[in-house]
Amino acid sequence: MRVAYEFAESLRIALNAIYANKARGILTTLGIIIGILGVVTTMTAANGLRNSFKESVSALGSDVLYVSRRPWIIMGDFFKYRNRPRLEFREAELLEARLEGVRAVNPFTGVDRPVKYRSKELNGLAIVGTTDKHLLVSTGIPEVGRFLTAADVRSKRRVCVVGADLRERLFEGADPLNKRIRIGRYDFLVVGMMEKQGSSGFFGGPNFDSQIYVPITTLMKLYGSTQRDFDFAVKAPDGASLEDFEYELVGEMRKIRGLHPTEEDSFSINKMDSIVAAFNNVMGVIWGIGLLITGISLLVGAIGVMNIMFVSVTERTREIGIRKALGARRRAILAQFVFESGLICLMGGIVGVLLALGTTAAIDRFLMPASISPAIVVIALAVSVLTGVFAGIVPAFRASRFNPVESLRYE
Repeated sequence: MRVAYEFAESLRIALNAIYANKARGILTTLGIIIGILGVVTTMTAANGLRNSFKESVSALGSDVLYVSRRPWIIMGDFFKYRNRPRLEFREAELLEARLEGVRAVNPFTGVDRPVKYRSKELNGLAIVGTTDKHLLVSTGIPEVGRFLTAADVRSKRRVCVVGADLRERLFEGADPLNKRIRIGRYDFLVVGMMEKQGSSGFFGGPNFDSQIYVPITTLMKLYGSTQRDFDFAVKAPDGASLEDFEYELVGEMRKIRGLHPTEEDSFSINKMDSIVAAFNNVMGVIWGIGLLITGISLLVGAIGVMNIMFVSVTERTREIGIRKALGARRRAILAQFVFESGLICLMGGIVGVLLALGTTAAIDRFLMPASISPAIVVIALAVSVLTGVFAGIVPAFRASRFNPVESLRYE
């Protein structure tokens, strides 16, 4: 009971001291405010990147393998992959015929062309030539209208399906269904619009919501099929091990390309795991740099608080002597100054969190999905309190060791 009373009394004295020196307290918290703002912003930005990445990469499909000319993430000699022969459209047909139980082999390719609707024109949009099997290898589905059909592909129809962002960017919020747009020099009929899927642009990947899908045969007819890179999305059979299926896929591709056992693969097998691994590596670096910067800010802030606490201890030497003369124990003096330092940093942490709310709202509106979770707030406030305890422990220990007789003589 006595210990609790001493701590309560020390807390009351600490609050009164902070209230009596408001200007000093505000200036002292600036370093902590900047540090906590940095911590919270780093964590929310990292979470925003992670959430946006998960949302976009899910469109690739966890059970889908991609046959490409080059790996998505190139580590090493780029020229080794540059000279590989291009994948051809016919190889996708041969692959589908050879693979037993495969659910889909979807060839796709793309071009960049200006797109115009009435007086509105957008440049450099990705025009993706694909087939009706796209819906089998992707998680995206049309929000309105329909996707491309096998008949569209066979008949080389000039129809297209637009990404969700183009409703605002190209059609200015109007319903795009059954509108005619000009892609390059040719007119296309919009038959559907995809639901929002997000951007996978972390490693040079596409923004799915700004793509336009057309029949692959139409694209080859209008924009040429020679000297064009094709990729194949291959959906694994139900219940199959993705690792075992990858070995089978590699074997069949080697047969199709006529490679000898001693020759290296002239193609690459890509999957979602490789992007996830690369993303985690990048995020680790971002986290490390962010925490280093915020750690330095908090350290500078802690040093500032420590200096102010030394000044405060010196100014209140006589007060400490009076308290000790009246029976206050060392632990009560120690608690008084630790509480004062911790409360100053806690107030700085609260202000930092409030400022971070505004920063997060701006990030969420203009850059990427982001939000402050209760866990981030708790961590930020805990860090601020611990910083205060760290900064105040040495001055508090010094105050607790004052000799009451000498302290009472202090002027």
